[in-house]
Amino acid sequence: MRIGEDPEAIRVITDAVNRRIIPETYVSDGAPVVVEEISGAADPATAEDDVALPIVASVLKPALLAGLLAEHAEVYRPKLVRDAWVDTEVSPPGPVLAAVLARQSWPGLPVLRRIISTPVLRPDGTLLQEPGYDRATGFYLAGNHHLQRVPDHPTPQEVAQAREFLLERFLRDFPWRSPADRANYLALLVTPLIRPFTRALSPFGMIEASMPGSGKTILAGCVGLLVGQRVLTWTESEDELRKSITTVLSDAVGVIVFDNLAEGAVVDSAVLARLVTERTWSDRKLGTNAAATFPNDRLWLATGNNLRTGGDMASRSVWVRLDPNCPRPETRTGFTIPNLDTWILDPANRATVLRHILILILDWTANGAPSATAVPQMRQFTPWARHLGGFLEHHGIRGFLANADATRDLDDEDAEWRSFFLTWEELHGERHLTAQELRVSGEPTVGTDPWAGTFPVTASGKPLTTKSLGRKLAGQVDRWHTDVVLRSEVDSHRNCKTYWVVRNDS
Repeated sequence: MRIGEDPEAIRVITDAVNRRIIPETYVSDGAPVVVEEISGAADPATAEDDVALPIVASVLKPALLAGLLAEHAEVYRPKLVRDAWVDTEVSPPGPVLAAVLARQSWPGLPVLRRIISTPVLRPDGTLLQEPGYDRATGFYLAGNHHLQRVPDHPTPQEVAQAREFLLERFLRDFPWRSPADRANYLALLVTPLIRPFTRALSPFGMIEASMPGSGKTILAGCVGLLVGQRVLTWTESEDELRKSITTVLSDAVGVIVFDNLAEGAVVDSAVLARLVTERTWSDRKLGTNAAATFPNDRLWLATGNNLRTGGDMASRSVWVRLDPNCPRPETRTGFTIPNLDTWILDPANRATVLRHILILILDWTANGAPSATAVPQMRQFTPWARHLGGFLEHHGIRGFLANADATRDLDDEDAEWRSFFLTWEELHGERHLTAQELRVSGEPTVGTDPWAGTFPVTASGKPLTTKSLGRKLAGQVDRWHTDVVLRSEVDSHRNCKTYWVVRNDS
């Protein structure tokens, strides 16, 4: 490649990059990138470690472009030597390379949407399993020499073997509270692999246990070890949580895990509730004023003991609950797969798990990918529930989402409002009260508290003002809490809102 002065050099190098003179170059969000292997990346030592993908898409910067041009091209510039012009190999100047990379239009470069470490279902229902770039999806699949090719139409024997392995070996010894917990976990396990096909938002996964040593971290890690994971520390600060989400979405991993929350922690976050119900996440890049937008195509999980939810997270979460029902679960023996926590770290074993999952997925799609209709309505997540419910029904795995009523009791906020409304109904029946009248009724008095501690207070335990109580009540109107609901109307004589509680005794 022969270049002249800077303007010509810019044109020549731009054309060369656009013609992919450098192998494995693509464009992502307007920037040229090169896909390369990560040297020296350590394998995870435990299931709770970050699991990075073996390849990365590096944005081309002047220094990287200079190195790649030196590796894949010969760049010459004429130089006057003893009254004669001689082509001399050069490295293009930094300003030239910066000018080349300043543009955002690269029509000659394929669009790279994501790097993945496991095969996934394309939107047309076929399996992307050839390593390398896939033009149909814009995904780049990292190679896995442990994983054998999965047949497009698995035989009944292969399907039976896959089902037997997953249910009777891999997941057999986890102390599920109910069949629903195992079914819900399988749905979460399959979700990252079929998301390009379903294109459905997935709920937040709560993997919770009654006590330490039950296996919740292994369950979360089994998903992350297959598709890549980042492990985050839970924070009560909404601002810190927002920053963590923005940072982690730039990583090419399939699962983000908030691992080992404090015992009894309540997951109640407006930021997280917004995240799981939106297809894209936009926020300011750290350290800049520029905005960044990422597709929200990850699976979000949390693990902990005796967890609860609050606010909008209750209706946006799916629960997987474990209960070993013994004093020291870490001392249990006789497992079908001994030392599963270290067994799953072996890439060959992970490939075995992955192959069996993919066989069940392809058998489902080969039979028309039937959807389930008898699943609870989950608002934005109903399409997810129908697809995953259909997958599980197809393979005879029962109980999907059947623990919804039981886990509803784990919603702290819902439980608190229900207790308050039941006491209200007991004290006042269906009498219409203003916020001021109700506030007076809840005024602390010496002696027995008729509200039995259920009356709403501030975070510091102080009584609410009439205005604050009115705002809280307005947010609960017509919202059922199991069997009680708050109603409201405007009293035209007093020109103010009144409230009363109705109980459904049927």
